[in-house]
Amino acid sequence: MPDDDAAARDAAEEASAFSHPPVDPDVTSAYGDHPDQVIDFYAPRATPGATPPVPAAPAAPLVVVLHGGAWRAPYDRRHITPFADFLARRGFAVANVEYRRGSALPAQSGPGGSVGPVAGRWPETFDDVATALDALPDLVRQALPEADPRRMVLTGHSAGGHLALWAAARHVLPPDAPWRTAVPVPLRGVVALAPIADFAVAEKLDVCGGATTQLLGGQDKFSERRPYADPALLLPTGIATTLVQGRTDIVVPQPVADAYADAAAKAGEVVGLTLLEDVGHFPLIDPAADACAVVAEEIAQLAW
Repeated sequence: MPDDDAAARDAAEEASAFSHPPVDPDVTSAYGDHPDQVIDFYAPRATPGATPPVPAAPAAPLVVVLHGGAWRAPYDRRHITPFADFLARRGFAVANVEYRRGSALPAQSGPGGSVGPVAGRWPETFDDVATALDALPDLVRQALPEADPRRMVLTGHSAGGHLALWAAARHVLPPDAPWRTAVPVPLRGVVALAPIADFAVAEKLDVCGGATTQLLGGQDKFSERRPYADPALLLPTGIATTLVQGRTDIVVPQPVADAYADAAAKAGEVVGLTLLEDVGHFPLIDPAADACAVVAEEIAQLAW
């Protein structure tokens, strides 16, 4: 359990990240019939002194954002819209993807008591991310002609970081996986922010109250489904990947990112791991935090 000082700091960081009012998108497009099967698009906009400068349309790189929230229903894409706007004001076109999450009904109580809403849906959460990525090039051309989908970077925070890493690894899924692609998704790279990147370590640390086990449908399905869902088992991808992790993160602690980077190295792949001192979980998506500017720079390194 984190000490009182760490918990207080985490609460303050979370409050700051969630203090910004939601930012409405320029366009919203559906990629399916379910209300959660939508993508919000943000056009690039100029900010005085922004680096890199806003490029001439239609050449803006496209950043695809997958929000976090432990794959649970109460946390939707609205909480990450200030981060999407932050990126748009630095010259990126942004696609903020919604997807189906866990039931809003309380989960069964476990040994540690009630853990709140169930995390994720199997297979719907994965269906939606795969379908959204497949539909994205056509949707972008219609909704956001300023964007260049040939220069696409995938980013996500926490559970969304997991989904970003997973989406970039669809070509190395088991052959019978319904989401497998014959070739890699055309990406410039992935920037995963405090991702739930290794399910074994996440479960050992009880990240988000056993969310990974819930995502896979329960303990009796965990081992069977993990090869289809755990990024640490889907390596190497051949896609440039960077993890950004706060050293004082108590929500998804650093050992989870370390484990993924170690797994990549064992698979013969170099994964960047940017560790930020005195940074917890939420500053990575908080436009008021210096860590958010670091994230934007990591994205720019791949996109421009």
